[in-house]
Amino acid sequence: MVGSESEIVEEAFSNLKELHVGEQEIQDNNGQACKPQSPLQDDEEETQVDGSDGLPEAAKKKKKKRTKKKKEPIGQTDSPSLRQSATQTNPPSIPVDELFPSGDFPEGEIQQYKDDNLWRSTSEEKRELERLEKPIYNSVRRAAEVHRQVRKYMRSIIKPGMLMIDMCETLENMVRKLIKENGLDAGIAFPTGCSLNWVAAHWTPNSGDKTVLQYDDVMKLDFGTQVDGHIIDCAFTVAFNPMFDPLLEASREATNTGIKESGIDVRLCDVGAAIQEVMESYEVEINGKVFQVKSIRNLNGHSIGPYQIHAGKSVPIVKGGEQTKMEEGEFFAIETFGSTGKGYVREDLECSHYMKNFDAGHVPLRLPRAKQLLGTINKHFSTLAFCRRYLDRVGETKYLMALKNLCDAGIVQPYPPLCDVKGSYVSQFEHTILLRPTSKEVISRGDDY
Repeated sequence: MVGSESEIVEEAFSNLKELHVGEQEIQDNNGQACKPQSPLQDDEEETQVDGSDGLPEAAKKKKKKRTKKKKEPIGQTDSPSLRQSATQTNPPSIPVDELFPSGDFPEGEIQQYKDDNLWRSTSEEKRELERLEKPIYNSVRRAAEVHRQVRKYMRSIIKPGMLMIDMCETLENMVRKLIKENGLDAGIAFPTGCSLNWVAAHWTPNSGDKTVLQYDDVMKLDFGTQVDGHIIDCAFTVAFNPMFDPLLEASREATNTGIKESGIDVRLCDVGAAIQEVMESYEVEINGKVFQVKSIRNLNGHSIGPYQIHAGKSVPIVKGGEQTKMEEGEFFAIETFGSTGKGYVREDLECSHYMKNFDAGHVPLRLPRAKQLLGTINKHFSTLAFCRRYLDRVGETKYLMALKNLCDAGIVQPYPPLCDVKGSYVSQFEHTILLRPTSKEVISRGDDY
């Protein structure tokens, strides 16, 4: 029995010695242990347990390397040339052309054409046409990027209790900074519309206005940017009371429907019919009373031209509109207005918006003050819309008589606020689209709407 135990001890000692020799053989030249590889997975490392938390070291390393893929903003691609080289400040203050030093700005949402125009997406001829138009596309995309960044910030600070005039001036000064305002080459495309409740469009505060934004207000924030005369016309609605959510959803979805239905060779009346069908499928309950949302029949979307916000074609938001077709290369503002009132607007309230007529020829003026004011308008705004606050800003004073004279002569057109019945509520959403040769681009699309 004793002899057997001695043999067992001796055999165990021998095995231990052989194991020690094996360990010595796998030391590398630096004295560091080499890790044996699995015969099935040559590239996998054998994990060693760390006593601190019981997790294998290799697993820890792999865990550190895993990073969640960030969601790219609208228009961003994996191309390094389209990535920002700097991070925008908060509030935004860095001009967008400094954020994209390559000079290439993010494109908007791309939608393919339907039916007979599907072939365009693969046509080499149409792609070549787009390459030739790249400078124009880049200008309008720069304007769109400014719009996205400004509205994102404004949506974060707009609160009940704000003076409307302070809100507008904050927005406009930010546009001027981010777009690097340069006369008529880059800047604001038209006055900031911030129409409230039953006022559908064309209201902005004049100097001295003390209107304050309230919790139960429904505000349409409509502002535009332009680079080289290429205009982004884009709007959204702000309402703090969730009671109005269905009203906002109606106009947002109606606008998206209008965008989806738009395309080369599409008749404008067909777009309007599709918009109305979606808009009027919504109801909203306000203070215990249910209203069907109505499309405002005498408000429209429109085509956009260089330095011309309304370029001639109207996009209706009810059925029965024009038979005219949309064409390749055209820009359109697709906008819809949903109302709890009559669904019809009229001019009312004090006028703030004005615009020099695009086709106004030479008209003799007898008042020297009117001539001088026209010179100011030509220099600072040309055929872009402006408001009385903008005239104040460039140093004009006591100009109302001269402005009226220009309106009476047909040189300048006044655009008073457009109102539904008092007590009703109107919501609006709007995007600028481009009918490119190969596809439809919703240039102003963002992560917000």
